[in-house]
Amino acid sequence: MASAGHGGQVLVSETTRALVEHALPPGLTLKDLGLHRLKDMARPERLFQLSVEGLPSEFPALKTLEATPNNLPTQLTSFIGRDDQVREARQLLERSRLLTLTGPGGTGKTRLSLQIAAGVLDQFPDGVYFVPLSAVQDPELVPSAIAQALSISTTGRRRPIDALVEHLHDKRTLLVLDNFEQLLSAAPIATELLEASPGLRVLVSSRATLHVYGEQEFPVPPLALPDLKALPDLSTLSQFEAVRLFIERAVASKPDFKATNENAPAIAGICERVDGLPLAIELAAARVKLFSPQALLSRLEKSLSALGTGARDAPARQQTLRGAILWSYDMLDTAGRRLMARFSVFARGASIDQLEPVCGPADDVGGDVVDALDQLADQSLLRRVPDVDEPRFLMLQTIREFAMEQLEEGGDAETIRNKHVQAFIALAQQAEPNLFGPERREWLDRLEIDHDNFRAALDWCLESGDARDALRLTGAFWRFWQMRGHIHEGRARAGRVLAMPNGHEFPRERTLALEAAGGLAYWQADMDVAQRFYDEGLELTRQVGDKRAIANAIYNDAFPMVISRTTIPRARELLEEALGLFRELGDDQRVARTLWGLGNASYFDKDYAAAKPALEEAQALSRSVDDRFNLAWSTHTLGLVAINTEDLAAGKKYFMEALQLFIEAQDVSGITLQLDNLSVVARREGDTVRATRLAAAAVAQQVVTGTGLGGLLTYQEGRTGREGLSEAEAAKAWAEGQALTFEEAIAYALDSNGKPPASRDA
Repeated sequence: MASAGHGGQVLVSETTRALVEHALPPGLTLKDLGLHRLKDMARPERLFQLSVEGLPSEFPALKTLEATPNNLPTQLTSFIGRDDQVREARQLLERSRLLTLTGPGGTGKTRLSLQIAAGVLDQFPDGVYFVPLSAVQDPELVPSAIAQALSISTTGRRRPIDALVEHLHDKRTLLVLDNFEQLLSAAPIATELLEASPGLRVLVSSRATLHVYGEQEFPVPPLALPDLKALPDLSTLSQFEAVRLFIERAVASKPDFKATNENAPAIAGICERVDGLPLAIELAAARVKLFSPQALLSRLEKSLSALGTGARDAPARQQTLRGAILWSYDMLDTAGRRLMARFSVFARGASIDQLEPVCGPADDVGGDVVDALDQLADQSLLRRVPDVDEPRFLMLQTIREFAMEQLEEGGDAETIRNKHVQAFIALAQQAEPNLFGPERREWLDRLEIDHDNFRAALDWCLESGDARDALRLTGAFWRFWQMRGHIHEGRARAGRVLAMPNGHEFPRERTLALEAAGGLAYWQADMDVAQRFYDEGLELTRQVGDKRAIANAIYNDAFPMVISRTTIPRARELLEEALGLFRELGDDQRVARTLWGLGNASYFDKDYAAAKPALEEAQALSRSVDDRFNLAWSTHTLGLVAINTEDLAAGKKYFMEALQLFIEAQDVSGITLQLDNLSVVARREGDTVRATRLAAAAVAQQVVTGTGLGGLLTYQEGRTGREGLSEAEAAKAWAEGQALTFEEAIAYALDSNGKPPASRDA
């Protein structure tokens, strides 16, 4: 209603008039302006103007739908959200005469185009016309369809395009061409009309761009979704567009439906499961007549077929999500269909470099892979991922499930999945040596982007019984799990891989997975299990490994002995043996790490005088070979030595340096241990509240990431993290620390002024 008025004009509805008319003070009156069609209203509404004595009361005609000639269809449901997209698209339409809204089926392109058109009616005095093209299959009939929408006669010999040019050439008009994707060869018609009619603008909705000169594409995104890992309260959650749409349509289907604290996570999960696609959300919301949100989410996690069908009066392709996808699939050529099916093996997208070896070669696909990729993107079956260095494409999960069905039906699913596994083993092996040096952040980030692909590859190895590749992938990838705080998941997956019945047939590969399982158990502070894995790994490596592999297995085998403080003399013997082998090999990087191991053995044996020189040598050698990983851990242990020899300033300096190194790589496990270290420093400095907050933040991260090693060290030293405070003070500080996000905890640790974290709403 507000958008229908003019500056200084006050409009009220008939409902408001009934409430206030009898109570208006002298000098105020209401003027009946009659019935008007408003955006988002199913029926005309009677409007009234508030007239104030002494102020202007005459205004131009209201900017309602009937003020400008138009045939925009009345919408029977409200338009939810997309304020930013409407605003941005209107701005683009001011600058570009041909604007194409693109997106996959069910993303809401038609509804958005109607909303945009209704918002710019006053800019087109000669009319705004909606031209539905979904039923038109012959590109030659597009001019006739446009002429019909404009009520232009095309009888006789005159061509419809000529009649349109003559009618539009001196008019300011907006044409809304809906569902153009099956008529792309008719795209030059839009160009011809624009060239002949300077006042014309064209707004197109299509799953594919028109690829004509002057076109401005506007990709329509799915509706905004909440982060399932950090769901806000119910009131805030209900403001997310996808959630709002679900709730409103659920109420329309079941009037007594209510969003509650109990079902809100399931509602958010449903919206995320269907990729925020409006059509899919509406189909899901209609199911609340049969299922609670929790039950519906459980069914959707198994299959999207639980969505069912939509309104009977909707076009057939919009009655089911499958129908919407099939409409686009049928427009692809053979190469496009084959690539779409093969792309489905990728979880959460792929780069071009990954696509070609997995989905190709060209003669197998039936055409150039990049060309077929462009075709899929043009049909909105793939999305180009923005803001990444390498070109990357993503397939929405709703589309991916359809594509996976096509892959199974095509008969080459096993071959493509095996190629996918090989591609990600190769990536993990390429990344592995780079996770310790100056480029470790970039490589960890790259692995993070493809984490779901690694999961899919390992799942397929387990499903298909491919123990050899499962062992190889686990051995190459485990450091990512450890450094990025996925230790719980990594250990569970490594355990399943080692339990594969034919795994013992591949001893070399098994040694790699044993190191992974041992390392992950070590980081969880499960030293007995870590020792068993490392013992088995050492025994097997002595049988099948070379000198470097044997030295590495010996080095690993010593660490649980050191941390558990059980047999430190035996650990020293092992580390000295490994050191000798690495020196013989001239492997300075491994020499540095083994010196760090010896420094740790002395530290945990409380021989601080022996620990310091070994750690300083490890630190210096790590700097010389640019091993940032071992540099950080050598510095960390030097800080522990300093604290235990009462050199608080040196300890704090070492811990801050280590923290910066771990932040540089976003090494979550390393950062978590430094939070605990800096809590010790704060307590020694007398800031017990800050110490308790940092200790609580460290514990919170230990739980989330699986970095149990920090908790073990705290336990061994007899610390609670609450020392020096009363019970009430400790509880308050602990709660504040636990509430910090990971980023807030880092910022607080780096704040040398000791300022408390910014207060946040509960």
